[in-house]
Amino acid sequence: MRNRRARRAKSEINVVPYIDVMLVLLVIFMVAAPMMQPSVINLPSVGKANTEVNAKPLTVEISAEGALGLVDAPGSKAEAQANVTALVEAIKAKMGAQSDRPVIISADKNVKYEVVVQTMDQLQRANIARVGLMVQPK
Repeated sequence: MRNRRARRAKSEINVVPYIDVMLVLLVIFMVAAPMMQPSVINLPSVGKANTEVNAKPLTVEISAEGALGLVDAPGSKAEAQANVTALVEAIKAKMGAQSDRPVIISADKNVKYEVVVQTMDQLQRANIARVGLMVQPK
């Protein structure tokens, strides 16, 4: 009878090593948490936009297919541009001595965001300071 009891498996689990691991992880997270800084993104607010515009803006239209166009006056037809470089040159020619004239990018909502960002980047590299995005209020 003694042999049967000696071979019997223990049904207990030693949880002390698991508790030690959990305490180490807790300490690591407590030390690391204050060091992490959440990123903050400041998005522009449409409702607080300044509606006063001294100079009539130039409008860059980007169609759903990615075609570029330049509108000089509201209500006029867009002049098609071959690429961003040609667009920048046309904008500089239209601005002339009015270096403070704003440029507004009006892009179709189905256009890839990359196209809009590349257009803004090229305009800013050409020292066109006042570049904005046209939005529709809800």
